[in-house]
Amino acid sequence: MPPDLVTPGAAAHHRALESLYRAAPINLLFPSTLDITGEGLATIRFEVGESAYHAGGAVHGTAYFKMLDDAAFYAANSLVSDRFLLTTAFNLLFTKPLKRGPVFAEGRWVSGRRRVFIAEARLIDANGDEAARGTGTFMRSQIALSTLPGYAR
Repeated sequence: MPPDLVTPGAAAHHRALESLYRAAPINLLFPSTLDITGEGLATIRFEVGESAYHAGGAVHGTAYFKMLDDAAFYAANSLVSDRFLLTTAFNLLFTKPLKRGPVFAEGRWVSGRRRVFIAEARLIDANGDEAARGTGTFMRSQIALSTLPGYAR
């Protein structure tokens, strides 16, 4: 189904994934919000601060990975309504140091619909500049989404 055609069932799944994201304890360390804007599309808004800096005074790579992986992951999992996906590989390219402030991670499903999914993401800073991009491979797990705390339809 093209990303711009979302069924009512898909919309309920997307809201449940957004709820699951909010319930993840890791997000206490990375203040952020998730919006699944269509099938295969996810945007995460982050507010990065100095607590995420490395010794050189810019955001550490772990935060880049977290933002990119989450956006790509949720773009891919928006297409799977029964199982939680797992990241099996992620390739990351840093293009600009990030400082404190708002950052957007835009995720987009690229290919795959059965067992393995490929999705990409990019980070956009407050000036509209790309700070990083990445591509991930995700696969279906044995974990049913309906069993996860926070996944509420």
